[in-house]
Amino acid sequence: MNMATFLPQEIIRLKRDGVALTEAQIDRFVKGIADNSVTDAQIAAFAMAVFLNGMTAGEGAALTLAMRDSGDVMDWTRFGFDVDAPIVDKHSTGGVGDKVSLMLAPIVAACGGFVPMISGRGLGHSGGTLDKLEAVPGYDPYPPTDRFAAITRDVGCAIIGQTGQLAPADKRFYAVRDVTGTVESVPLITASILSKKLAAGLNALVMDVKVGNGAFMATLEDGRRLADSIVAVAGAAGTPVTALLTDMNEVLGRTAGNAVEMLEAVEFLRNPAVAEPRLREVTLALAAHMLMLSGVVSAPDDAAARVAGALDGGAAAEVFARMIAAQGGPADFVERAAAHLPLAPVVLPVTLGRAGFIAAMDTRAIGMAVVALGGGRTDPAQAVDHGVGLCDVRGCGTYVSADDPVAIVHARSDAAAADAAAAVRNAVRLSATAPVPVPVVAATISGADAGPVAPAVTGANR
Repeated sequence: MNMATFLPQEIIRLKRDGVALTEAQIDRFVKGIADNSVTDAQIAAFAMAVFLNGMTAGEGAALTLAMRDSGDVMDWTRFGFDVDAPIVDKHSTGGVGDKVSLMLAPIVAACGGFVPMISGRGLGHSGGTLDKLEAVPGYDPYPPTDRFAAITRDVGCAIIGQTGQLAPADKRFYAVRDVTGTVESVPLITASILSKKLAAGLNALVMDVKVGNGAFMATLEDGRRLADSIVAVAGAAGTPVTALLTDMNEVLGRTAGNAVEMLEAVEFLRNPAVAEPRLREVTLALAAHMLMLSGVVSAPDDAAARVAGALDGGAAAEVFARMIAAQGGPADFVERAAAHLPLAPVVLPVTLGRAGFIAAMDTRAIGMAVVALGGGRTDPAQAVDHGVGLCDVRGCGTYVSADDPVAIVHARSDAAAADAAAAVRNAVRLSATAPVPVPVVAATISGADAGPVAPAVTGANR
């Protein structure tokens, strides 16, 4: 193919027909995403072609690096950091109720790490950290680069969205994937995650690969394939990565939405003794690996003790409050979160009309119920309603009577609340006996453990 004349449809046709693209072809297509010479329709067609036909390891690496290099790459030494400073981040592949980043960043910062977190918006049925933070009045998710660096240096952590300078091609690609049914693809997920993270100039990265019916990776096999891909591609780019496979067969924590998850995060930091156990375990496990991988500590026991101490002793809550204020949020946000985060006014408890143990739930369906309330998007340009969602969600293994709520809906109208309640009822399955508990952390994969990069989770085998 002659690359002198750029024809996006020819690259799409080749990928549609299962041809492995060259590095030059991928690089040119990504440049077209960044400079708008490729349309949204062509991005969607390319994404679907990759989804259906996969990519080779070489194609996946080329896509990752092209999207990373579509904008600036952070050089932290320009902002006063040592070249080997513990600049570390975590990324989750997404799930329902996954507000881990909100607590994890300040925990790690309180232990001496630096966490410059670039987060995304909701994708499909999963919530986005950026959407949650934008529920906070005044919070600025797009500070200038020098301000981002200053907050990271002075506070220890900052959570921002993708700016026009950091992986801009991925920002546009991400929005199109969200609404075109092309999320569950290993090369696309790998490239999207790593282009942002490698552009942030990290010295280490910890991955939370969600697995289950509320995740984009439904099985442990699929999760392992994605984890192997991310660990291998990042390692080839010079960034060490550890990946944890964690359970997403039920809502993580007790809330799903935006403001409701912010409220749970604040409660988690202020009163860690009452935190939902699965949420606490995942958060502290990821934080401990971040400390070890970045070199803050070397021994697992020391790392576990440090992160638990930062949380339980209140240091993490103090860092969180400083971060919110530094990014334009209220100075008293941690003390008065409920006053700053008004919830939607229609409140409807969801009861099942029968008793039993919660044996399982269709977690994706619950996430889509939040999207239908307005807490997510069906169009990239759609505004999110931060006040809607679910709280007091009961987890698997909980016994409920016929009149015990399994969740409480916050909605803008009675009709929307009723629809969400019906979706939750249909998503929850009861049994006469308690289910066997599922480990929340199923496996840990480091560079030495990673297998070869797999081409994709395709429509045929996912």
